[in-house]
Amino acid sequence: MTAKILSGNIFAQQIKDEVAVGVEAFRHRHGKSPTLALVRVGEDSASAVYVASKVKTSAELGIVSEHVHLADSTSQAELLTVIDDLNSRDDVDGILVQLPLPTHIDEHLILERVSAEKDVDGFHPTNVGRLWQGANSLTPCTPAGVIEILKRAGISIAGANAVVIGRSNIVGKPMAGLLLKEGATVTVCHSRTRDLAAVASKADILVAAVGRAALINRDHIKDGAVVIDVGINNLSDEQSVRTMFEGEELERRLGAINSKGFTLVGDVNPKDAKAKASFFTPVPGGVGLLTVAMLMKNTLTAAERRRSANSK
Repeated sequence: MTAKILSGNIFAQQIKDEVAVGVEAFRHRHGKSPTLALVRVGEDSASAVYVASKVKTSAELGIVSEHVHLADSTSQAELLTVIDDLNSRDDVDGILVQLPLPTHIDEHLILERVSAEKDVDGFHPTNVGRLWQGANSLTPCTPAGVIEILKRAGISIAGANAVVIGRSNIVGKPMAGLLLKEGATVTVCHSRTRDLAAVASKADILVAAVGRAALINRDHIKDGAVVIDVGINNLSDEQSVRTMFEGEELERRLGAINSKGFTLVGDVNPKDAKAKASFFTPVPGGVGLLTVAMLMKNTLTAAERRRSANSK
């Protein structure tokens, strides 16, 4: 068996094309575009790249973006004031606070301060609660993207045995909630799970989101399973890379280590996944590409819901 590779680029582009059409229709109805406020604190280089990507994609889809960049020395009280202002503005439909925040700021307090109706990251307790109730909510972008991949690839979720490896608030927990909402039977595994391979190998749909390079190998994968790799890890060990790749891909990965000092890999050994799974998402080029697309979709959804509520 050779697994079919699920390209995140194809699905992400489909979603962005749909959002662009929706934004144009929204503009026609309301005379304005949805507006997304992106708040970044400090000079974290990765955060700067992520925000720049979100600003660029917003512009491509017709969404207005407002980048609020604050100094590293910004106090928690000052950041709360900025969020309160964005919450109160009728022209702002979505608010995203880019993580991580400086260590002197309480991330949980900040995320809870964002208005639930503008919480396009889906992290507010109200949205988390609504997700677990099976109600409509703004949901975290990465796990929502996984659901989009499964549906658009024609993979049946209802009735499937799904195993999620990882219990983070950003991916693992909401991933389990979304799979439950779609009718799957869900098991969540973590660092205390006994005999992980025995549990994971029963999964029809296996989602790895734990942050350990190639933790998941052939022993964890049921023949014909759908394997979704959400992990993002920088790997610099050449010997480990040789166990994960072969042929031209191996040479390309070794070249990346020689030039950059690392290569980007997931939580799943791709050589094993390709040999045993029916479908597999690669890293890079898989789930990660849908995160920004789903953020744009959430922004449009938030704008539509706010305008609908205001018109009643």
